[in-house]
Amino acid sequence: MDIVHLIQSAVAPVFLLSGVGVTLGVLTGRLARIIDRARYLEDQVGPDGKHSQATIASLAMLARRAKYTNAAIALCTASALFVSLVVMALFASTFIGTSLAGTVALLFVAAMICLTGAFGSFLIECRLATQILRFGSHRH
Repeated sequence: MDIVHLIQSAVAPVFLLSGVGVTLGVLTGRLARIIDRARYLEDQVGPDGKHSQATIASLAMLARRAKYTNAAIALCTASALFVSLVVMALFASTFIGTSLAGTVALLFVAAMICLTGAFGSFLIECRLATQILRFGSHRH
């Protein structure tokens, strides 16, 4: 495989890596908002030093959401690692002069499995976030 063909083969995984990076940015932003909201609620201590039942329930839901967001971040990061290894294996196979096609395929499949898991975890977190909304039920 010549260098031009090698670079052409590496372009698709690099675009995938870019998309995974953007997804990581979204997920870390959501996690930051969850943490900020939890800190705000933890500061809302009643006069007796205890949280209301609603605050405790909200904190429990935020903890669940944070767990799924953390899982999505971990899986996205693993996916990015596998995609990076795909690109490295493509270059290594050319410069070493051996076929690493099986390794590249396995790494790519691992990346897709992790990315699928990340999106599944993100979907669950989004469902939890919208589950607690009560549009129109509060009067200001």
